[in-house]
Amino acid sequence: MKFSVSSSDLLKQLQLAAGAIGTNPVLPILEDFLFTVTGNKLNIAATDLETSISTSIDVRSDKDGVVAVPAKILLDTLKQLPQQPVTITVNEDNFGIEITSSFGKYKLAGENGADFPRIPEPDTVDTVTMSAQSLNQGVSKTLFATSSDELRPAMTGVYFQVDFNKITFVATDAHKLVKYTFSEDVKSDVMSNFIVPKKALNLLKNALPSGDDVTMQFNKANAFFSFGETHMVCRLIDARYPDYNAVIPTENPNTLTVSRSDFQSSLKRIAIYANKTTNQVILSIGDGSLTVSAQDLDFSNEATEQMTCNYEGEPLTIGFNAKFLVEMLGVLEGDEIRLELSTPTRAGIIFPDDMPEGEEVLMLVMPVMLSN
Repeated sequence: MKFSVSSSDLLKQLQLAAGAIGTNPVLPILEDFLFTVTGNKLNIAATDLETSISTSIDVRSDKDGVVAVPAKILLDTLKQLPQQPVTITVNEDNFGIEITSSFGKYKLAGENGADFPRIPEPDTVDTVTMSAQSLNQGVSKTLFATSSDELRPAMTGVYFQVDFNKITFVATDAHKLVKYTFSEDVKSDVMSNFIVPKKALNLLKNALPSGDDVTMQFNKANAFFSFGETHMVCRLIDARYPDYNAVIPTENPNTLTVSRSDFQSSLKRIAIYANKTTNQVILSIGDGSLTVSAQDLDFSNEATEQMTCNYEGEPLTIGFNAKFLVEMLGVLEGDEIRLELSTPTRAGIIFPDDMPEGEEVLMLVMPVMLSN
């Protein structure tokens, strides 16, 4: 089998698929790309048995064939070549691979493509279609709030709640929670929910095109994402998601409205002086005034800043982890945010002051208890 292709086009598709290759694969062949040539089309697939990516590219081929190609040496070779046509020849007896460029020849040992694990196909699935931009927004606004605690597997992914033509993304690590809902561009005739792992969503976020629509299919075991020539499959997290609505406080009589960028900048400066274990900053809020302060008694570090705000409610002093607040403000858009509070021991809720039609976002952050 022999085929020719642009080195830069091939490298681009390989880098897309390479995200699915794990660092310590359980089988040696999982360090490979699976190349499948059918007609003048090359399909490239990679998997770590949890997440799989396949993508296609046009080639000039003499015959159909399948081979597993070592990923690292192929990627490293193509990265060092300027853009040019390359020819890849596969010996079908021993799966030896020869790459020919204008500079010379490079030989590497391939493996039998028949030994490559089978990538799941959509089977008895429900389907949702939406714009790639909407899906990217949902993933980007929630992914940072997932947990890394393997003892609570449900929280290590993003919870997708499909409700006909509306979809809600939820992520929480028990310290912060994000709920993002949109109803524009969603086409579905099902109600369902599932949890998608963090790794798969990171890969998806980086691979999504800006303009296309995405077809998302899912069953009990897997989710399938398709856009353009690219298909991604991931195994869903088999766990029950916590009842996140139960932790969102409904009675929040105190409302602070403040410039998002000014508040974020202030928090970044004050956090430098906070205790490095708790990252605690203290917000002292009164009529028209917000004081942001922090101290680290171990090193006698202390900082205070004051800014103007709009505030309705009783004067309040509350502590938060500055890192969490900065992350949340960085993900939100718009000029102003609204922080709704009740008492120093109950969660605060952050909303952007202005949202596009068909979108809603709510961010919850637990307070850090103030020491006397």
